[in-house]
Amino acid sequence: MAVRAVRGAVQLDEDQAAHMDERVGELLTAVLERNGLTQDDLISIWFTATPDLHSDFPAAAARKLGIVDVPLICAQELDIQGAMPRVVRILAHIESDRPRSEIAHVYLGAAAALRKDIAQ
Repeated sequence: MAVRAVRGAVQLDEDQAAHMDERVGELLTAVLERNGLTQDDLISIWFTATPDLHSDFPAAAARKLGIVDVPLICAQELDIQGAMPRVVRILAHIESDRPRSEIAHVYLGAAAALRKDIAQ
């Protein structure tokens, strides 16, 4: 079994904790489903949030999904002028037999514009 990395992002409509839970939950669920993964395949997840998000930690949404025994960490994304606002990004390390070229990176909604080269 190889260690692989999966990227993803989602843009929030507003900075509200319940909305963050919903959107980050959708992102994590899509990453698992599109890559045929279970929670047991997760090694760790890095979350970043743009500096305009203050309502909650994105990792809290993962815990609410039942991802409780996987190391999670949150960090703030760089504050770049003109960058898309209200974005949560993830970098998940997984165990998978899929070749790197078959990993499905997930960019939901408007966040698909961030990585048109890999968004699926």
